[in-house]
Amino acid sequence: MVSILSSFESRLMQLENSIIPVHKQTENLQRLQDNVDKTLSCLDHVISYYHVAKDTEKIIKEGPAGRLEEYLNCMARIQKAVEYFQDNNPDSPELNRVKLLFEKGKESLESEFRNLLTRNSKAVPPVVILDLVAGDDEIETVDEVSLEHLPENILQDLICISMWLVEFGRNLDFMNVYYQIRSNQLDRSIKGLKEHFRKNSSSSGVLYSPAIQNKRKDTPSKKAIKRPVYIPGTIRKAQKLLKQYSQHGLDGKKGVSNLTPSEGKEDMLDSEIDSYIHSISAFIKLAQSEYQLLMEIIPEHHQKRTFDSLIQEALDGLMVEGESIVSTARRAIMRHDYSAVLTIFPILKHLKQTKQEFDQVLQGTAAGTKNKLPVLITSMEMTGAKALEEFADSIKNDPDKEYNMPKDGTVHELTSNAILFLQQLLDFQETASAMLASQVLGDTYNIPLDPRETGSSTSNYNSEFSKRLLSNYICKILGNLQLNLHSKAKVYEDAALGAVFLLNNFNYILKSLEKSELIQLVAVTQKLPDKTYKGHIAEQLQIYQRSWLKVTTPITESNMPTFQPGTKLKDKERQAIKDRFKAFNDGLEELCKIQKSWAIPDKEQRNKIRRAQKENVTGAYRVFWQRYSNVPFTKNTEKYIKYRVEQVEEMIEKLFDTSA
Repeated sequence: MVSILSSFESRLMQLENSIIPVHKQTENLQRLQDNVDKTLSCLDHVISYYHVAKDTEKIIKEGPAGRLEEYLNCMARIQKAVEYFQDNNPDSPELNRVKLLFEKGKESLESEFRNLLTRNSKAVPPVVILDLVAGDDEIETVDEVSLEHLPENILQDLICISMWLVEFGRNLDFMNVYYQIRSNQLDRSIKGLKEHFRKNSSSSGVLYSPAIQNKRKDTPSKKAIKRPVYIPGTIRKAQKLLKQYSQHGLDGKKGVSNLTPSEGKEDMLDSEIDSYIHSISAFIKLAQSEYQLLMEIIPEHHQKRTFDSLIQEALDGLMVEGESIVSTARRAIMRHDYSAVLTIFPILKHLKQTKQEFDQVLQGTAAGTKNKLPVLITSMEMTGAKALEEFADSIKNDPDKEYNMPKDGTVHELTSNAILFLQQLLDFQETASAMLASQVLGDTYNIPLDPRETGSSTSNYNSEFSKRLLSNYICKILGNLQLNLHSKAKVYEDAALGAVFLLNNFNYILKSLEKSELIQLVAVTQKLPDKTYKGHIAEQLQIYQRSWLKVTTPITESNMPTFQPGTKLKDKERQAIKDRFKAFNDGLEELCKIQKSWAIPDKEQRNKIRRAQKENVTGAYRVFWQRYSNVPFTKNTEKYIKYRVEQVEEMIEKLFDTSA
């Protein structure tokens, strides 16, 4: 066994000595084979860089249009070749070749970015913009209107190009291209909306798309319709009311004013206001939409700066237009045309209501961009405040021109204009109060600035203060108007006509206050304003009635001759009766002839005055007539007893009636 084992061990050692060299040799050969394979692979890889320019040149020259993914893959190969030659063979002519190809490819991508954006950036149609605004401001149940500025496939291509240019192209110039093209599109959209309003200025309403129109008709409202910030036709309505009041008074009587703008100018003015207000809302919505689009295409760190540049042209256009409106109003105010401030009220109200949205849209932009709207608001407030104050002064200082006075004693143009102006403030109470407050008019009107003095809580102080501020302003206007009317009444040579003039104007003021919320605003400062004006009217009525003393005085009991019934009248007594009848007849005929052409437009006041005169005049005449009609004081009875009591009443009934 030992011999066998020793022999086996010897043989194993021989086998091992024979196999190990072979194994080592085989291992060396395998290593050599691997090295050869790796070398060949590296050579193939290196050689492939030398073929990149040739393989990709055609595609790069043809451009990325229609095959962006393939084009970007080629650009990736070229970029790797550039990196290889820069690291391993910077002096190789191949490096310059692939570098030039890379730059050309990058330029093609930039050009494709511009072309895609230019071809697919179209102005948003006006009806779509109006639907976008209406869907937010008016009807809650309308599906949210969204804008698709770019087709989805185009958007994805732009995103890919943008990412590549930022990551590999090391080029941010495309962002300038982006904001320039999209800025132009935004500006064209808003200008298109303005043109839409210009063309449709004579139509009764704004044209919305059929989708919105149908939903307005068919969709039940789940929520109350929001109050619109501006009702088209506000200014035109005010001008038509002015025309109506000035020409027809309260009861169809012709007045004195012919200072009303033409219908075409009214429509143009109204369209401009409506257009500007909708342009502001459109800018907010479109800018919001633009920012959403920009967030997908432009890298995050550059979004705010690019957006700031993008909105500048459209925003500047709106601000310039707003300043133009302010300048126009200033020039009108210098000409003492204070109705021009009515154009500022709806615009300023809308700007303030949308300021929060404006600030949100401009969040992150430069300080100069953010301040543009507040500067415009301040400019409008200062202009409006100046107009309000100068209007109050103009009411006080309106000259007493005889040729400008209504010959029939009806409502003066100054009164109708003042009341109409105040009525317009009702729709813009907060705006007007802010204008007044901007000029620190609280000190002028002695309004308490401490909430404790008003008896209200701090939370209600602002609204209470604003209401009192506006109330004091309205009372100032009415006070100035009253003083001026009293001064104008003195122009009339006939005191009775002056009384009729004041009665008509005070009655017009009272009726106008009662028909609107003005009476409540006046009552904040002045207690029982209706009672005050009724007192003024009663006072003028008494002054008017004094004009009839020349008719009633001759026939009163104290002026009657005394005689015994049945006795023969003396010549002196007969003459006295004749004189009394003649004085009555002459006075009655004269007053009826004169006062027939006077006007009291208010039917209620007209009837009231006629009744009062019937009671005074016919009452006295009836007693006189019954006493002396059968007295033989003359042979020519028809000459002196010209009128029966009923005829006198009929004559008085025809007072203030030019058609009688």
